[in-house]
Amino acid sequence: MSTMVDLRGVTKRFGAFTAVNDVSLEIASGEFLTLLGPSGCGKTTLLRLMAGFDAPTVGSVWIGGEDVTQLPPYRRPVNQVFQSYALFPHLTVGENVGFGLRMQQVGQAEAAARVAEALALVSLTGLDTRRPHQLSGGQRQRVALARALVCRPKVLLLDEPLSALDAKLRRAMQLELKRLQRQLGITFVFVTHDQEEALTMSDRIAIVNAGRIEQLGTAHEIYHRPATRFAADFVGQANLLEAQLLLQDAETVQVAVTGGLELSLPLAAWPVGATTALIAVRPEKVHVAKRRARSNFYASAANRFEARIEEEIFQGATDHLVIVTATGTRLGVVVANESAFGEIFHEGDRVYCALHADDLVVVRAD
Repeated sequence: MSTMVDLRGVTKRFGAFTAVNDVSLEIASGEFLTLLGPSGCGKTTLLRLMAGFDAPTVGSVWIGGEDVTQLPPYRRPVNQVFQSYALFPHLTVGENVGFGLRMQQVGQAEAAARVAEALALVSLTGLDTRRPHQLSGGQRQRVALARALVCRPKVLLLDEPLSALDAKLRRAMQLELKRLQRQLGITFVFVTHDQEEALTMSDRIAIVNAGRIEQLGTAHEIYHRPATRFAADFVGQANLLEAQLLLQDAETVQVAVTGGLELSLPLAAWPVGATTALIAVRPEKVHVAKRRARSNFYASAANRFEARIEEEIFQGATDHLVIVTATGTRLGVVVANESAFGEIFHEGDRVYCALHADDLVVVRAD
């Protein structure tokens, strides 16, 4: 696929503060890419650099093969949906959606047809004469989306557009946005601090931290193979364990992790020449049972040990456990409620645990 957005060595400073630090990023045509990170990490600044609201201190911005670094926002083939919707309260829905077309001096008949088309795309047909205060939060968000799409941009920039919605509507809009993006084939660049939102919608995710991109990959890669401590800890939950090398052979290494538990993992996963490393383990990858397991998983697992449940938190479909081994290693565990063995877990229970070696992921400590 061709590249639609290309940031080349971009740095943005505000006085002594560096908001974006030497970022290079290629976004493919028709891709849904999410910039994910905590507040203040630089993700909105990256979006503003693409939009043209800010100019880079160093580096260049290319869109559709053209250097747009010096172009103002209105001359770039992009449009933006803001967190606050930014609708004109004195205009009707139809007038809000068609505002950009009037600025472009599009003919009345064509503008009316394109407004009707945009409203149909976001399921607001028939609401064109209402005013923003007569709409629900979800409907106002759809109006803002239609207003951005009606000008037919090559790139749509979305700055936390769902943050003001309630949880149920937010989930529905996530799926609606992804459906719309696939239907239109427009490049979407979406900013959020919500990991679930990013995992749900994105073709790829760029994890942003302190003005840099920590990791770039698919949702599956980001979740199952985090590259850094920050990526592992920010996306989902993770047990982060300091590991000390004990033994090494042609295929495996034996390590002692925080608290003294000994684990085995593939030699290929261990940094060459290292004696210590940081290991991330997702809570759902720690398999537990109250009886010695009869499944093939336990028979094939490289790491089997016993522990005691120190804490149990019921969360409906899942149980969140904290287990402690005899040596003192603590692990967070997530299990289906009830488990595959028809078991219900309680604090104080002794459990048999197993880990596949491939589920131990070595990450960069920095």
